[in-house]
Amino acid sequence: MESIQSIKQRFEIIGQDPKLNRALEKAMQVAATDISVLVTGESGVGKEAIPKIIHSLSHRKHAKYIAVNCGAIPEGTIDSELFGHEKGAFTGATQSRSGYFEVADGGTIFLDEVGELPLTTQVRLLRVLENGEFLKVGSSQVQKTDVRIVAATNVNMFEAIKKERFREDLYYRLSTVEINIPPLRERQDDIHLLFRKFASDFSQKYKMPTIRLDDHAVSLLIKYRWPGNIRQLRNIAEQVSVLEENRAITGATLHGYLPNNNTSNLPAVVSNSKSESDFSNEREILYKVLFDMKGDLNDLKKLTMELLKNNDSEKVQKENENLIRKIYGNEDEEDADIEHDSQEETAMNVLHLPEPKKEEPSFIQESYEDKYHFAEEIQEEETLSLQEKEVELIKKSLERNRGKRKAAATELGISERTLYRKIKQYDL
Repeated sequence: MESIQSIKQRFEIIGQDPKLNRALEKAMQVAATDISVLVTGESGVGKEAIPKIIHSLSHRKHAKYIAVNCGAIPEGTIDSELFGHEKGAFTGATQSRSGYFEVADGGTIFLDEVGELPLTTQVRLLRVLENGEFLKVGSSQVQKTDVRIVAATNVNMFEAIKKERFREDLYYRLSTVEINIPPLRERQDDIHLLFRKFASDFSQKYKMPTIRLDDHAVSLLIKYRWPGNIRQLRNIAEQVSVLEENRAITGATLHGYLPNNNTSNLPAVVSNSKSESDFSNEREILYKVLFDMKGDLNDLKKLTMELLKNNDSEKVQKENENLIRKIYGNEDEEDADIEHDSQEETAMNVLHLPEPKKEEPSFIQESYEDKYHFAEEIQEEETLSLQEKEVELIKKSLERNRGKRKAAATELGISERTLYRKIKQYDL
């Protein structure tokens, strides 16, 4: 078996970090077998080197090695890319095509970003891993393949399984052996070494003297967190090599090339807030609003019935004072903004009964026809007291918000359009 040092030289791997050496040792140990391997690590740490090492040290080294970026293939065509398709299987399939698993028979397939695979493709991949069988798209004939699968991902697989974006059985089938590549910030002794290697490469590429870092610049380089890992370090080295005329790079010069000037390697606070693409918060809010609206409608029905059945409007108002305040008060400001204008108008019309001549539904006409006169009589008395309170509330709200109607409407728990209509109605 080759030594770790010879493997590093062969695949241009730089660094002496113990975690990196352990990852290379595991890759060399499993290479002689056909065990499936899952390579994990952050984006930009160099995960693609591991499957190359495994393939080159295996008995499959003379067969094909195919690297597939699963995240770069559209969901609609990935099955065709991996497993092939028959002529006429879908629009545009003018001839049969062999997929990667058929072409790489006897060799190794590297599935990069395997965590991005659609669930339907994951089912097909699981079958290949279990018994080496697959079906071309549009075909019913089972085909066999003998491939070694090495997968890589920067996704937290347990989190993906929890959110049902990745099959648990496929994860355990892929990760028979798991190799983790440490992030660059955990390989502090290798950072300057890598930078010098990149600087030397770019000096030869662009035919210019190699840049040199002073002690302050080296210190900044090591303290920086490198969220983009080796890929980001390489880009910084290239930028400095090309743009700086002075080949001696100071800490102040390098500081300007580090994004966000985040030079601290201290533990960072990780936000637990949900991403904008996660609609669970919005869904919960909508459910709450719908339940609240349902409760308000039931309260309005109850109040309407009591107004129609009782002969004493003052008694109804007194007994249902809390209910009226709940519906028209400003306690639930958050829900009030979402309330529809039509519901607000209905609620105000029910309490104020401003237009007694307006046609009522047929079932009310049949049941309460003899009480229309009562409704007309209580309209003046009840509307007057509520109207005065309403005008007073609107005036106070406008004064507190310095005439800003939108803020006043929010405070009152009504829409801006409803407030504007009431201002005109009461000539405020």
